[in-house]
Amino acid sequence: MRLYLLADRRPMSDLSSYKNRLAKNAKHWGKWARRQGIQCYRLYDRDVPEFPVVVDWYAGKVHLAEVETGWVQTEEDHEAWLAELWYATGEALGIPEDEISVKLRRRQKGEAQYEKTGNEGDEFVVEEDGLKFIVNLDAYLDTGLFLDHRNTRKRVRGEAAGKRMLNLFCYTGAFSVYAAAGGARETVSVDLSNTYLAWAKRNLAENGLDTAAHTQVRADVLQWLGDAERAGEKFDLIVCDPPSFSNSKKMAGILDVQRDQRYLVETALDLLNPGGVLYFSNNLRRFKLDEALAPLCEDISAESVPEDFRNKRIHQCFRFVKA
Repeated sequence: MRLYLLADRRPMSDLSSYKNRLAKNAKHWGKWARRQGIQCYRLYDRDVPEFPVVVDWYAGKVHLAEVETGWVQTEEDHEAWLAELWYATGEALGIPEDEISVKLRRRQKGEAQYEKTGNEGDEFVVEEDGLKFIVNLDAYLDTGLFLDHRNTRKRVRGEAAGKRMLNLFCYTGAFSVYAAAGGARETVSVDLSNTYLAWAKRNLAENGLDTAAHTQVRADVLQWLGDAERAGEKFDLIVCDPPSFSNSKKMAGILDVQRDQRYLVETALDLLNPGGVLYFSNNLRRFKLDEALAPLCEDISAESVPEDFRNKRIHQCFRFVKA
């Protein structure tokens, strides 16, 4: 969301600590990203407590997201404060304000990641580790590419050669693109949103990978898993990265990742061939892996969270191998 109404508002308070930290981070992480071959990365994540925002860099454009703090502000004071940060961010990074997309705080419920913000925004293509992805910083609450899963995507590409891969809750299909680029003989991407399935198909096309071997399926994942198990479907590599919670009207029930984790993991494991691998990840901060599942997997969260996220508890990721 771009805060056009206050575009010409100038800072009314001292933002030097925020600007200095952001500029310093940009210099450091910019050099790091060039060595890594990536164009999208995190610059700032509440580094200065007085300025609780998250700043992500997308190939010369910026996604500035406010973090819920519980602060009590009038609507006018809140907009003025956010406008100051918007202006200061452009100054610190040396980019025009219209290259900065601002997301106002809101509580995410149910289908939050699928909701439109009310702005159409502009699509553009970014590169990550030699692959191309379509992003839009304005149209939806999420941008089209989850930056915190970069390391796991690389692991998937490294393990995908010759395998049949399943991508559950696939969103815009980044894991499928990585698997296809790694030589997967087939990928199946499952999600409830036609919009994101079409986006996944376009991401594959951007990389010359949109072939009959890489398909998209619109379905309620919880129902689809049961149907696939009964049909005897088998895969060699599965990625399951569910939302924390979903009560979409399109679903038969309600998804709660803490409650439903055993069904998701155990059914996915049933779909794996012997020696197959399941990556199970989620972003619920208070998530605790079920005690029955813990002996079956390796917690790879420490390696899966990228360096630019400074080891924050942005997600948890577990690697299962089918016996």
